[in-house]
Amino acid sequence: MRKDAAKSSSGDGADESRKACHGPHDMPEFDEMSDLGEPGGYPFTRGAYPGMYRDRHWTIRQYSGYATARESNRRYRYLLSQGNRGLSVAFDLPTQLGLDSDHPLAEGEVGRAGVAIDGLWDMETLFREIDLGRVSTSMTINATAPILLALYLVQARRQGTSWGAVRGTVQNDILKEYIARGTYLYPVEASLRLVTDLVAFCHGAVPGWNPISISGYHIREAGSTAAQEIGFTLANAETYVESVLKAGLHIDDFAPRLSFFFAAHNDLFEEVAKFRAARRLWARCVKERWGARNPKSCMMRFHTQTGGSTLTAQQPDNNVVRTTVQALAAVLGGTQSLHTNGKDEAMSLPTEAAAELALRTQQILAHESGLTDAVDPLGGSWYLEKLTNRLEEESESYLERIRSMGGMVPAIESGFIQREIQDSAHRLQRNLESGERVVVGVNRFQDEDPVDIELLRVDPETRERQVMELSRHRAGRNRDRWRRSMEKLTRTARGRENLMAAIVEGVEAGATVGEMSGAMGEVFGEYREQVVL
Repeated sequence: MRKDAAKSSSGDGADESRKACHGPHDMPEFDEMSDLGEPGGYPFTRGAYPGMYRDRHWTIRQYSGYATARESNRRYRYLLSQGNRGLSVAFDLPTQLGLDSDHPLAEGEVGRAGVAIDGLWDMETLFREIDLGRVSTSMTINATAPILLALYLVQARRQGTSWGAVRGTVQNDILKEYIARGTYLYPVEASLRLVTDLVAFCHGAVPGWNPISISGYHIREAGSTAAQEIGFTLANAETYVESVLKAGLHIDDFAPRLSFFFAAHNDLFEEVAKFRAARRLWARCVKERWGARNPKSCMMRFHTQTGGSTLTAQQPDNNVVRTTVQALAAVLGGTQSLHTNGKDEAMSLPTEAAAELALRTQQILAHESGLTDAVDPLGGSWYLEKLTNRLEEESESYLERIRSMGGMVPAIESGFIQREIQDSAHRLQRNLESGERVVVGVNRFQDEDPVDIELLRVDPETRERQVMELSRHRAGRNRDRWRRSMEKLTRTARGRENLMAAIVEGVEAGATVGEMSGAMGEVFGEYREQVVL
């Protein structure tokens, strides 16, 4: 692994790779074949596939979902009609936290940050007139990922689509929730069991599905550096791999279906280097640590979203430029799919007009910029290769430190990861306040004129309509069948059997997201966050 890159103790990129000009003398140990290889070949520095976008453009996958399933379905069908090639579902907070819409804690949040899904009837409405055998769907859901995937699969079967034909991804990355986001439910070990059960279930029953998207995005959005984003994400990935291996699968059984999710921020060349370094470091981990023989096991495939935390409420039109730069970095870095944020997302969920402009941004890059003509067009740049080596070295240093602590779970429980991110976020905020880091329209080139922009407003009666529908379906289901399914789910949670079959049975019996989450919670208990100072 990389040993010639300059280290940066500050984690902000202030090192020798930032000097004005670079040449071969800066990288005396650089080996083109071992460090770069060919696109689509180990160590995948230059891309996951040989032809990359010359053969097939990245998937345009705009993240969307709000209010009820009916409103979100309209948005999905609109995006598909405008050239979206994949769907990406945003769920509201109650759904993410395993709460039905009528739960007291759900008040004020139903349909706000995403679409409200209480049961199979909502999933049916969400994908009405959308063929699940033809569209690839990504679902950003974690603690309740097994339940939402079960809802999706049952709905696909009702449409006449076999599970073997279903394509998509469920995020299912619970570890980053404990350190960067907060939508966890159960203690860590119980949560890891659910992740592992879902991976094993998909290996046998849904072979074309990506059962986890290991996410650096939220780590970066919480304030981490680019190197921390790579290091902490891969440390989470190592934990999941070890858990699945203990469940009896071989690395080559499931590693080809592992996927990743990264942020794209404003430093164009650092972001391109970050994606390349992440691919190379992961390839070496999988091959050297677990002895993978299938080249696809070592191939990191990832989705990218432009940085939500970089968007500003001041001068929101500037966000279009920021998003374009970030999307450019993702494409130059070799992403497999991409979401571009709407210019208004610092203030609200995107309006249809903002979502369309974000979509057009990707289409212009794909069809008008020439980006798709060459594979890894920046590869071989001495500056970029130096940045790539530096980020790999820093990221590997974090990985080694976490391994020395016993892995990611002890690192989380000790507060180490949280403190590292907090320190980086504090450093960034201090640089913004001092003006050392310039944000146009915020700490320089301000405009005092008030912003006049149309915002998306979620109907305040959304919860009332959702609760009425929930009550109607509860009253109409077979209560004996529902009760037996809940008893089976609780019994399975107490044992060691894979939980997915029991969850699917609960879905078919009309159980709600909240009821199934609660049944497992009776066995697993609840995670209590540790305060990290």
